[in-house]
Amino acid sequence: MSELDYVSALLLGIIQGLTEFLPISSSGHLAMTQRWLDLDPDSTPMLLFDVLAHLGTLVAVFFVFAKPGVRYVRRLVLESSGSWSRRRYAWRIAVLAVVAAIPTAIIGLSLKDPFEAAFDKPVWIGSCLLVTGVMLAVLAALKRGRRGWKDYRWWEAALIGIAQGMAILPGISRSGATICMASYCGWRRRWAAEFSFLIVIPAIVGVAILKLNETFGLPHEQLAAVKWGPVIVGSVVSLLVGIVALRLLLGVVRRAKLHYFAVYCWLVGLIVVATA
Repeated sequence: MSELDYVSALLLGIIQGLTEFLPISSSGHLAMTQRWLDLDPDSTPMLLFDVLAHLGTLVAVFFVFAKPGVRYVRRLVLESSGSWSRRRYAWRIAVLAVVAAIPTAIIGLSLKDPFEAAFDKPVWIGSCLLVTGVMLAVLAALKRGRRGWKDYRWWEAALIGIAQGMAILPGISRSGATICMASYCGWRRRWAAEFSFLIVIPAIVGVAILKLNETFGLPHEQLAAVKWGPVIVGSVVSLLVGIVALRLLLGVVRRAKLHYFAVYCWLVGLIVVATA
């Protein structure tokens, strides 16, 4: 097995930043790249990279959605005051985000072992990429949704949470699955994308906590021997590239061009299956 060096970290950081937000599956791309680079995904440096890269993409979400995020928090605070007499839409969105997080957590925790086993099976990864391509292609055939965030229903949020939970499988795009599910429910795609990245926050935090627990449970000498340079460089690159990729995705969603990524998923999926 090879060690994580600066070149590998730079490449993985670029791939993580791009694929975390574009609907082409970061987990699938990272699993195959680690395989091609002969890196051990369970090694201490790779576990640390995984944690910091996920936190980097979380920072990218906060960076891109800083202004609407501040407006939302202000509205939430105002709605919590006793003087607020209008409808509490911000609290409704918060409740729907919690509803979406529940099935994601249940699926992630109960199916953690079989899902992680799929990372070592290229046929699974390639097949899941083909499924992601089908989801995106079907979306192109649907009429654009017209329902705004005031019309969201709890069971639709639960379906989106299930879609996010299934995206733990390598090759299933999280952003693709959640945006597609919300669009299938008739949501406006702009709001579908924003809700998708609202509910990714607890998902990323949950993954980071699990990875940190796994990492700091390792022997002290393994942690002391980690070369932090490549880990930090890869994580910073994933943050910067993630900001660009997230802005690109939002523009693609507004123009209803997500199905363009279907062809890419099919091509990569077929290559992965054929070379497995």
